[in-house]
Amino acid sequence: MAKTVDHLSDEQIALVRESSLLVGRTLAEVARHLRPGATTEELDKVAEEHIRDHGGEPAFKGYNGFPASLCTSVNDQVVHGIPNDVPLPDGCIVSVDCGVRMNGFYGDSAYTFAVGEVDERVQRLMQVTYECLLLGIEHAVDGERTGDIGFAIQRHAESHRYGVVRELVGHGVGRELHVAPEVPNYGRRGHGVKLKEGMVIAIEPMINMGGRDVRQLEDGWTIITHDASPSAHFEHTVAVRTGKAEVLSTFGHIEDVLRERNMWHVGSNAEVAPR
Repeated sequence: MAKTVDHLSDEQIALVRESSLLVGRTLAEVARHLRPGATTEELDKVAEEHIRDHGGEPAFKGYNGFPASLCTSVNDQVVHGIPNDVPLPDGCIVSVDCGVRMNGFYGDSAYTFAVGEVDERVQRLMQVTYECLLLGIEHAVDGERTGDIGFAIQRHAESHRYGVVRELVGHGVGRELHVAPEVPNYGRRGHGVKLKEGMVIAIEPMINMGGRDVRQLEDGWTIITHDASPSAHFEHTVAVRTGKAEVLSTFGHIEDVLRERNMWHVGSNAEVAPR
C-alpha cells in the first residue's frame, strides 16, 4: 500500500465517483447472471467485458499478479477469492469485490450476494455486515479518526457475537488503488489517522459468523475463516467531508436488479449511496 495520503480536489473526487459508479453498474450486471450453477469464472468474464465496454480498465487484473477482474469469495472465503469453474451451489453466499480504473482514478466496491435459498442466520450476518458499513460511513467526516470508523464497525458486529477480521483493512483510494491511510474495522474512538476534507477511503467490513481468525490458502490469495464459518463483506468508496461523508459508489443498481429477480438482498433498509 502506498504510504502517501491523497487529498483530492472536487474535480478529482468527481473522477473517483465516475469509476466507482461504473463498479456499481458492473456489480449489477454480475447480479443479472448470478444463479445456482453459475461459475465465478463466468461472472468474471461478464464483469471484465462490461468494464471495458464502458471505457474502464479492471483494476484488479494483473494487480500484484492477481489473475482476474473480480475477487469472488464463497461462504467461508473472506476476500481475494480467485474466480474458477466450480458451479455455485444453491444456498451459498458470494462476496464480489470489483475495482475500476478510469480517467486516471480508481473506484472500489464490494457486495455479498445470496445465491438461491440462503439460511436465515447467514442472511442476518449479511444484514449486520451491511449495517456495519453504514455505521462506519457515518464517521468518515473531517476531524474524526480511522479509529472512530473501526470502533463503530467493531461494536455493532461484536454486539451480534460476530468476529471482526483484523488482518485485512480498508484503505485510501485515488490515483492508486491502495494508498494511505489504512482503515481497520476495529479500533478505539479518538485514535488512528485524523480524517481531513478531500481524503477518499474505501470502508469494507469483513465480518465472520464465528471467530475472527483467518488464514490464507496455498493459492497465495484466498483468505478463509479459520473455523470454516461464513463471512460477509461490503465495501463503499467514500469522500471525507465536513459534517457528512459523501458516498461515491452505489448499491442502487445492484438492488434494482435483485428486486427485479426477486432475490434476497440487504437493501430493504434505506439506500445510502447515490442512485
